[in-house]
Amino acid sequence: MKEHWKRNRECYGFMGDIIRMQKKKKGRFNLILRFSQNAKGYFAVVLAASFASTALNALLPRIFSFTIDRVLAPGGIPYLKEHLWLLSLLVIGIALANGIAVYLYRSNTAKAGETFAKNMRDMLFYHVQRLPMKWHSKNQTGDIIQRCTTDVETIRNFVVTQALEVFRTAFLLAVSLGMMFSMNVKLTLVALVFIPVVMAYSGIFYQLIARNFTNADEAEGELSTVVQENATGVRVVRAFGRERFEIDRFDEKNHIFARLWIKLGTLSGLYWGVGDLITGFQVIFIITMGAVEAVHGNITAGEFIAFASYNTTLVWPVRSLGRILSEMSKAGVSFDRVNYILDSAEEDMSDSGKAPEHTDIAFEHVTFGYEDGGNVLEDVSVHIREGATFGILGGTGSGKSTMVHLLDRLYELEEGTIRIGGIDIREISRGWLREHIGIVLQEPFLFSRTIRENIAAANPAASMEEIREAARTACVDDAVMGFADGYETMVGERGVTLSGGQRQRVAIARMLLAKTPVMIFDDSLSAVDAETDSKIRRALKEKMKDATVILISHRITTLMEADQILVLNHGRVEELGTHLELCRGGGIYQKIYEIQMNQDDRRLLTQ
Repeated sequence: MKEHWKRNRECYGFMGDIIRMQKKKKGRFNLILRFSQNAKGYFAVVLAASFASTALNALLPRIFSFTIDRVLAPGGIPYLKEHLWLLSLLVIGIALANGIAVYLYRSNTAKAGETFAKNMRDMLFYHVQRLPMKWHSKNQTGDIIQRCTTDVETIRNFVVTQALEVFRTAFLLAVSLGMMFSMNVKLTLVALVFIPVVMAYSGIFYQLIARNFTNADEAEGELSTVVQENATGVRVVRAFGRERFEIDRFDEKNHIFARLWIKLGTLSGLYWGVGDLITGFQVIFIITMGAVEAVHGNITAGEFIAFASYNTTLVWPVRSLGRILSEMSKAGVSFDRVNYILDSAEEDMSDSGKAPEHTDIAFEHVTFGYEDGGNVLEDVSVHIREGATFGILGGTGSGKSTMVHLLDRLYELEEGTIRIGGIDIREISRGWLREHIGIVLQEPFLFSRTIRENIAAANPAASMEEIREAARTACVDDAVMGFADGYETMVGERGVTLSGGQRQRVAIARMLLAKTPVMIFDDSLSAVDAETDSKIRRALKEKMKDATVILISHRITTLMEADQILVLNHGRVEELGTHLELCRGGGIYQKIYEIQMNQDDRRLLTQ
């Protein structure tokens, strides 16, 4: 009974593999159809031109055979023998028609390929923009770039060359075999014996190349990640003298990448070398047998020449089957890598959902943890009234940023409830939340554009005066006007041309320009001095009186004027109250306060 079950299980497992493979192939075919939506006309012209060129080329050996056997041979057609230029004119006409077909084939192949690739890149970029933060946190940037560039190019090359070549090869084989059978059945059958050998040999290498290409492609993604991280983290590398470490790290990944591609090249070289031997042997064998047949009068001289030509035409498409299979294996890997992105579930950004009438915020017994660790928040319950300033203090990893990420639905809540205006945020559309909640991070991202464009990213229709007003509130207007080009100063990649404090203040100005009713400062004043910090907070209090403000900071002076201050400790609510209440509470807040403030400041601030 056990043996019977084992055999059935193996059978069902094998059938399951087949079903999964069929679904994967169907998925790849569906992707090709999706990417080809506005390129189908080009592909149709390519196929028609390819078939026309193949048919025209197939006529030439028959014309030469006819000329040798029926015109130039003794007793041939007198008129054509005297007017050979007619046959020459026919050959020239075929060559001209073939030239037009080749032109149409090449030009439309380029149009089809680039349209196909553009559709693919557009679809991938659009989809990546709508993937949740949870997905982005699990996937390396370099690997995402690899999938959207190199893998797209691999698929494009396969579809517009190898896939189309399959149709051309099938038509060519049909025409060539038809001509060969019409001249000599025995020689044709001998020629066909070699085809299964070449196909079986190609199939073996298909498996080997597919497996090795997967490893090489993933290694390229890891190499791209190293380069991307080094380029974006250049300041850290220089500041800590990590150049040697980064060089060694790159060298290791580069060595693995090169070794895998060398192995892939060796396999390809072995395939082509052995394949040339097999096909070369086939050509020699057919020519030898054909010569014997011609000597015995079983085939004419013209037919022998034509047959040898068709045999060569037959051999090389079959020979190229290995290349097609090799490229198919690479494209299959790339299809799966691209499909991994497209199959990932998007965030629901629809407008459906309730819209709160006010911005009271309530966390009710919120517990949350990331996939790679334990809970970051444990049973957190707090209430932030509309228009209030709410401070959050806590050590690294205490869950401060996680609270605001959950509030903005960058991550989905697991346990507990968060309400805005009395409505569960899961019933509020993400679009509404992102439009009404502004966040400035500790390490804000700036685009490689002008300072004006970076600030106006929150409101592209804003006037220059509105941009400057937001910059003045963020205490960055004077610094910007000190640059030679003012607001038209180009910001380097990730804002490297600005200081840390300037980047934070530009990011604050960007959020202020959006005029969101809820504003979150996630330790985004950490890189400015205490005086500038105070100026920004005073300006915010004056300009944004009705906004609900959440301040996350390690600095007591940033938080002490908040209406309420939450102290988190290992994800739990440790303390909650006003600055004066917490200073007299004898808890964590008081200890931090005593460390950060000297005795005179403490006496002044607690009066």
